[in-house]
Amino acid sequence: MSEDNTSSATERRPDWAAFIIAVFLFAIAGVMAWDASHLKTIAQYDRIGPATVPQVVAFGLFCLGIWTAFEAWRGDFPERDRQEVAPVIWIVAGLAGQMLLLRVAGFSIATGVLFALTARGFGKRKLWISLPLGIVFSFVVWAIFSQLLQLTLPAGPLEHLFF
Repeated sequence: MSEDNTSSATERRPDWAAFIIAVFLFAIAGVMAWDASHLKTIAQYDRIGPATVPQVVAFGLFCLGIWTAFEAWRGDFPERDRQEVAPVIWIVAGLAGQMLLLRVAGFSIATGVLFALTARGFGKRKLWISLPLGIVFSFVVWAIFSQLLQLTLPAGPLEHLFF
């Protein structure tokens, strides 16, 4: 057997990770379709109502699931790079930190922590610079949404200090 035959045989193996993604696409499409079927229509004579867009999105996800499963079976997905776990952990830690600090520390500090840890996940190693910068950016966002747009965001000690 030549090398060309063996390399083509290894390229055509099913991609099991893509199959898992296809299953998740089918599951999300099913949940959306089920939820859309339970939305009450305002008028019975209208064909377009509050369930129309979720049904279209569910149909699109279902089609993407079929396409993904087909491509996974053929093994046509390009070879993926090795997954870097450390950046994902930094970003997930930032999200968890924001959720834990949001009620206690307020929007600005909690979102500043998310900003700093996400920046660390993307390679910025100086947390002592990105944390205060993130808090300042988050405070500006909080001030715009809270004071100018009159939307309710969790206020903490920093927000109460200025407003």
